[in-house]
Amino acid sequence: MSLYDDALALAPDLVRLRHDLHRFPELGLVLPRTQERVLQALDGLPLEVSLGASLSSVTAVLRGGKPGPVVLLRGDMDALPVVEKAPVPFAAANGAMHACGHDLHTAMLAGAAQLLAARREQLHGDVVFMFQPGEEGWDGAGAMLAEGVLDAAGRHPVAAYALHVVSAMPHGEFSSRSGPILAASGSLKVTVHGAGGHGSVPHRAKDPIPAACEMVTALQTMVTRRFDVFDPVVVTVGLIQAGTQRNIIPETAYFEATVRTYSAEAESKVADTTVELVRAIAAAHGLRAEVEYVPGYPVTVNDGAETDFLADTVREVFGEERYRTLPNPATAAEDFSRILDAVPGSFAYVGAAPKGVDPEDLPANHSPYAEFDDAVLPDGAALYAELATRRLAA
Repeated sequence: MSLYDDALALAPDLVRLRHDLHRFPELGLVLPRTQERVLQALDGLPLEVSLGASLSSVTAVLRGGKPGPVVLLRGDMDALPVVEKAPVPFAAANGAMHACGHDLHTAMLAGAAQLLAARREQLHGDVVFMFQPGEEGWDGAGAMLAEGVLDAAGRHPVAAYALHVVSAMPHGEFSSRSGPILAASGSLKVTVHGAGGHGSVPHRAKDPIPAACEMVTALQTMVTRRFDVFDPVVVTVGLIQAGTQRNIIPETAYFEATVRTYSAEAESKVADTTVELVRAIAAAHGLRAEVEYVPGYPVTVNDGAETDFLADTVREVFGEERYRTLPNPATAAEDFSRILDAVPGSFAYVGAAPKGVDPEDLPANHSPYAEFDDAVLPDGAALYAELATRRLAA
């Protein structure tokens, strides 16, 4: 039987695991129940398992029966602080939600471990299974790197792969691209300091609100006039706070923006330019601005050869029509970027919309109404296993 046939046979177990994880989502770096459930799924397999010290990670090494290199497979495990509204019988009820499908990633990776363990003697090398907490803004990949995930097998991997389900993407479609596939993320935090007073006599105060509003609009102009349109930058102010009542001028105004870039050069420039711009506008109003630019995840860059290999594997296993090359990168960000900074590899999407449904009509990832089709679980598990098997043999 093929790996895909064996994955289909595992489907009921993968669905049960996914539903159990979905019912009890956990946030951030500490996921004790999720970690325990992963260990149960791996129990009895010939794996060298180690647990994180500063986070609830699980790193499992499968030693192949033949000498060869190391391949790393990543699955993230954490959920989001979203109250679930999806009409599924296994919905969470604890105020969190697997709204980005990480429960599927975890089940897929556990399935791949089972598939590869059954073929351990034929493997030309070792496989590292990286079960990672804290992808949703907690930099779990960075923490696992610091704790030595790349040395888990005794030598660095030659390739690394990660899959990510998308609720509003055609069922069973795999997609990726060479080069940048996801943006770098950063955040801009600004406090404008003025002097409070009565709204009826603004000349007796130093109003921070008009200055903050001017900063918000100036940041948008800055993007169009200071940056190359072919090296995109996105600046979105998603939070602004000031004042307590309509006739009171507050002492401070505060806003935060998310910043997305696709090159190290653009990120470095935007960090400097935004800070300079905000401070200059504050000074022009006779105010002072406290500004902080906080770097987030770097650009997720797929290796060209590894992405071609992934695409060829999808076409050979599932059919030519199941793979699509993405024309452009997405503006989301991922901490798997840190792994790809250290190891050549590829990050790919898996469409998890129900069969026969127009993805355009479906809620996107992170929505409280997002739903993911269980039927893609064996597809993901099989692809993980095929990538490891074929890459080690190569």
